[in-house]
Amino acid sequence: MSLVIRPLSATDEPEWRRLWKAYLAFYETELADEIYQTYFTRLLGDDPQDYSGLIAEVDGQAVGLVHYLFHRHGWKIENTCYLQDLYADPAVRGQGVGRALIEAVYQEADAAGAPSVYWLTQEFNGTARKLYDRVGVLTPFIKYNRH
Repeated sequence: MSLVIRPLSATDEPEWRRLWKAYLAFYETELADEIYQTYFTRLLGDDPQDYSGLIAEVDGQAVGLVHYLFHRHGWKIENTCYLQDLYADPAVRGQGVGRALIEAVYQEADAAGAPSVYWLTQEFNGTARKLYDRVGVLTPFIKYNRH
């Protein structure tokens, strides 16, 4: 297996959309086409408050994605990195794609001087949590959303 992790490019939009739709379907979410278009444009932009994206390819085929964002943290001088979306196609799960995408975000964070990286997942996401337990540390925080 020849795995490559690289930044998204404009020509990746159809494959990125396919992967992100599959990711959102896992979370029982559908979004308007306008959101796909806007998000992809922002992923390719140079505004520091927007997300960045990486894509995983195996033998030239897109099989995974990750989105991440740098932001300020009130308890630190340096920025922190939020890893928002991580997805590997079911056909390649267990082959290191998810780990490689997370480690690529770690490298981007280190290069940006933001050594702290965090993410969220749902409690029932057992498959992903097996990986997360190997590459991260589970925290005791509980998330709340505005009514």
